[in-house]
Amino acid sequence: MIETRPAEECELDIVALGEVMLRLDPGEGRIRTARRFEAWEGGGEYNVARGMRKVFGLRAGVVTALADNEIGHLVENLVMQGGVDTSMIRWEPYDGIGRTVRNGLNFTERGYGVRGAVGVSDRAHTAIAQMRPGTIDWDELFGRRGVRWLHTGGIYAALSENAAAVAEEAMAAAQKHGTVVSFDLNYRPSLWAGIGGTERARDVNTRLAGHVDVMIGNEEDFTAALGFEVAHVDEHLSTLPMDSFEAMVGTVAEKMPWLKVIATTLRTVHTASDNDWQAIAWSPETGVLASTPRDHLGIFDRVGGGDGFASGLVYGLLEGEPLQQCLELGAAHGALAMTTPGDTSMATREEVRALAGGGSARVRR
Repeated sequence: MIETRPAEECELDIVALGEVMLRLDPGEGRIRTARRFEAWEGGGEYNVARGMRKVFGLRAGVVTALADNEIGHLVENLVMQGGVDTSMIRWEPYDGIGRTVRNGLNFTERGYGVRGAVGVSDRAHTAIAQMRPGTIDWDELFGRRGVRWLHTGGIYAALSENAAAVAEEAMAAAQKHGTVVSFDLNYRPSLWAGIGGTERARDVNTRLAGHVDVMIGNEEDFTAALGFEVAHVDEHLSTLPMDSFEAMVGTVAEKMPWLKVIATTLRTVHTASDNDWQAIAWSPETGVLASTPRDHLGIFDRVGGGDGFASGLVYGLLEGEPLQQCLELGAAHGALAMTTPGDTSMATREEVRALAGGGSARVRR
């Protein structure tokens, strides 16, 4: 379905391009009343590469930039623990107080019951947002070293004009060398609010979409980031019914005929800790496919569920699995990723495959 470069010709199976932040988590409490935080690393693009390495055992790297201070090296240490190649991290000189360059922080509380999850990011003027086109030798990375898959997305593209330009440069170079490109729209209103809102998001993401092979998102992403409007049949529903999603994916496929796969997650939020979870995918060969639905899925920490879906899907595609199996792997991994704290997944490949094949949560002894 998707032709990828042979693994033996490449140093890496996947490279992510995006920001890696320090996530500060108050546990079961709230940010505003916390007295201590647990530290994790995380980022929409990075989480996918990290899952590919730590869960699925593939070779993964990240292209990012960090301020050269103790916080930056803490993030680096956490990335190392995830097994992701750090050789492509660029280190920017730190001026002592972060006047010109800094590292991104993301405070995240999980939510519970009727109290939704909350994320407060502090990421303006970060090192990766200031990286300019021409900084990275993409021909060296995708050509001489060899990479089978590049993953980036709308979060990174929203950080600055430079970031969007670097993303486009990287995606074009990847395709020139036969590297498959996936893009997660990941629309975040807070990132676009001060720089043109949805109109600007649509301009940037539509331009970048021309370099994409596999497009990932959800209903809000496709509507806000690309302008494919799909009306809710019931304004009280937190998500769209399946037939509306199918119509939306069909519209995207018609308007962007170069896409090889379109995939989207479906989530109905009953409470912060009780979600219905499913995913659908499309390819020209298969049409629209749906994963096993998981109604009333118990949620411990929803952040990273979409990234878990993306990494499971991409893993299946790199392994040459049929799209239905890729979809099941993605949906299963996303579900498992939301049962543990932090952005990154703590699942194993065996657990993902078992759940994707119909396994249950019975005790294993």
